[in-house]
Amino acid sequence: MPDLAMGVPLESVAHVIQVALTPVFLLSGVGTLLNVFSARLARVTDHMEHAEELLLTQPGRPDAATLRSHLHRLRRRTFALDVAVALGAIGGGATAVATLTLFVGALRNAAVAWALFLMFGAAVACTIGALMAFLTETVLSWHGLRDEGPLPRPKLAPRA
Repeated sequence: MPDLAMGVPLESVAHVIQVALTPVFLLSGVGTLLNVFSARLARVTDHMEHAEELLLTQPGRPDAATLRSHLHRLRRRTFALDVAVALGAIGGGATAVATLTLFVGALRNAAVAWALFLMFGAAVACTIGALMAFLTETVLSWHGLRDEGPLPRPKLAPRA
């Protein structure tokens, strides 16, 4: 088969592109996870603001202890989601570096297998950690709903 302009056989370039697809698919999945984590974090933050508003505007509520318990659980959920987002972002970055390492290694024709192994391993480990943090947040949510019930909703004004 003819060589490319840089003297690299076309089969080698095609193989590098094929191998690089695996990290690209992982990067796509990590991006989707980050989107889910961010949406969940926004929802939990909205619940926190609502509970804090209820406590500030009506400090003597009969359910003030329950609201404080909700706030405590929501803060733990926020922390778990923060960890999930951070690990997901690090995993995505490691995946991108692994892909870049693959391409640079192919161009330089150097032995960069250790760097590729390290970066892809870090990406997978961070993705697993992000999923575990998300699972922690989800379990906190389930237990909170079971043990404490949903947050009180504001009363709607009667319709005219």
